[in-house]
Amino acid sequence: MIVTAPLPLEMIAVIPKPSVMIATTSSLLSCGIPQTAAGPAVPGGPSTSVVTRLTFTATPAQAWDTLMFYEQIEARQPLILRLLLPVPIRTEGSKSVVGDESRCLYEGGLLIKRITDVDRGRHLGFDITLQELVVGRGMTLLGGSYTLRPLPNGCTEVEVATRYTSPRRPRWLCRPLEAAVCHLFHRHVLRAMRCDAEQRPATTAMTARAPA
Repeated sequence: MIVTAPLPLEMIAVIPKPSVMIATTSSLLSCGIPQTAAGPAVPGGPSTSVVTRLTFTATPAQAWDTLMFYEQIEARQPLILRLLLPVPIRTEGSKSVVGDESRCLYEGGLLIKRITDVDRGRHLGFDITLQELVVGRGMTLLGGSYTLRPLPNGCTEVEVATRYTSPRRPRWLCRPLEAAVCHLFHRHVLRAMRCDAEQRPATTAMTARAPA
């Protein structure tokens, strides 16, 4: 498995502006696959894991209660995400205990996410058990996770990870482009969670339930 971490600060300065990235949407999502090749990914090949972290000025209990999937965010996605990724509609179901399933609806398809690991206040993991959705011209989504780590200053580091496989070649070119898009939607999720968490009253004990 290949893990892709956030870009270092010295590289952020050279990331193209949104207007430039929008103009290159086709190249970001095709990477050697013709436009007519959109469809299910070719099975096999190593999986890639993209990880993004953000610090919340909130306790782990506050942060845990705000965990949400991309499809649950009420605010409209930024234009760059609407152009690069399928547009989410809503989520049906729960993610409270192991075995729960969430049906995530999109314009043009759906995903089913099954909860595989719940360590309240620390970790929530899930697998994608059904993908009826074209993502990035052939990517297969495998699953993801949320990991919370308390910090000495009373804050919480929240980590979001996404696992997938991709048939796009060459990998040395396509992997960084895929990671850049993944970090964009991770940050969209994390910022929505952080806004919610930092508005919640502090609690002294961990909530007795996983987020709905």
